[in-house]
Amino acid sequence: MKENMENKLPACPVEVTLSLIGDKWKVLILRDLMNHTLRFGELKKSIGSVSTKVLTEKLRAMEDDGLVIRRIYAEVPPRVEYSLTDLGSSLDPVLTSLKEWGASYKKSHEAF
Repeated sequence: MKENMENKLPACPVEVTLSLIGDKWKVLILRDLMNHTLRFGELKKSIGSVSTKVLTEKLRAMEDDGLVIRRIYAEVPPRVEYSLTDLGSSLDPVLTSLKEWGASYKKSHEAF
């Protein structure tokens, strides 16, 4: 995790969580890495419309925050894989709750 990050974290735990994952792309990265280790191209394809630059920025930030691990293999061409750390995996109940709430919201609004 980033040095001195605790000194910069908001007092509110909800704000802390949102500062780490409160971004559309970060949530989708977590979703896709929750049960899989993926290469950059696989992750980009699974997310969809994210640009290479933005995906790279988000992955680096999540790596700095201790949520994602990047493994580089000394091959030609180099192979890079991304997976969640234990801390990142611990967000599974949060993502499950978001998924369930979203499904319920969609269902309640289908009648409109």
